[in-house]
Amino acid sequence: MDAYTPQLPDEDNLYEHHAFTVDKGQTPLRIDKYLMNFVENATRNKIQAAAKNGSIFVNDVPVKSNYKVKPFDAIRVLFTHPPFENLLVGEDIDIDVVYEDDDLLVVNKQPGMVVHPGHGNYSGTLINALIHRFDNLPNNSSERPGLVHRIDKDTSGLLVVAKTEEAMAHLSLQFANKTSEREYVAIVWGNVKEDSGTVEGNIGRHPKNRLQNTVFFGDDEDKGKPAVTHYSVLERLGYVTLLSCKLETGRTHQIRVHMKHIGHTLFNDERYGGEKVLKGTTFTKYKQFVDNCFKVLPRQALHAKTLGFVHPTTGEFMRFDSEIPEDMQQCIEKWKVYSKHQEL
Repeated sequence: MDAYTPQLPDEDNLYEHHAFTVDKGQTPLRIDKYLMNFVENATRNKIQAAAKNGSIFVNDVPVKSNYKVKPFDAIRVLFTHPPFENLLVGEDIDIDVVYEDDDLLVVNKQPGMVVHPGHGNYSGTLINALIHRFDNLPNNSSERPGLVHRIDKDTSGLLVVAKTEEAMAHLSLQFANKTSEREYVAIVWGNVKEDSGTVEGNIGRHPKNRLQNTVFFGDDEDKGKPAVTHYSVLERLGYVTLLSCKLETGRTHQIRVHMKHIGHTLFNDERYGGEKVLKGTTFTKYKQFVDNCFKVLPRQALHAKTLGFVHPTTGEFMRFDSEIPEDMQQCIEKWKVYSKHQEL
């Protein structure tokens, strides 16, 4: 083997951007191919360039892009600049504030807006808008100003933001103790059999694709964190079902993961396979109909409709409700017409 001397900058000036441990069941795979499933918005060229620059470490040793990962390898990706999510800049961005007082505000987030900066999304986020609008927002445990909880980029709906340290502590405790109220509306593939039910399953990072989460059970249960989702059918629309989902816990992608786990992936959820025709006929006209629905609703069909919590200062229980967005409403109407036609 040729000696490998990476172009390594001073270690004191390196900043960790990604870190994870390879799953015990991983088969040997080139690290550039492996990382494409684990680093969002990364291309193979970027990963190979990072390896050439000595920025990819396995067990604290820099490796080439052809290094083959093994079970339990500790991988770290470092660069000479700090992660952009740590470089917060205020931006004058319109946000839909449905309630505000001295302690908090409730925002109705539009689909497509990222909540906080992260890999590939360093501007235009809700946090950029908040720090432009407010001075000295309190940081949460992840150093993100104002955020008590979050919802995904392409999920629309309600979020509460803390404006003081006391409000942050009080509201965060309610979410941790499962006393807050969170109801989502979702369109899922398939005719959900039961009128209501509960999905319980520990959620953690997918071992082969870190851009997804998955349910762990049996001997692997301890790889995930406990998660509980209660659902009820709002309307049956033929090959899809309109659901109400109430969260008891708030894991990343919880509804998306739990619904896929029970065989009812969210409609047009590209990350979890819902952008394909998962239920229905083989007729070309049906496929065209579904494609039209995808065009009307170019995101996962999920909306955070209702949010309830105890006000941190007054002790009053407050509940907020939001309208289902236009894109999701149009999709529902299309399925209503289609399902009625099918019944005829």
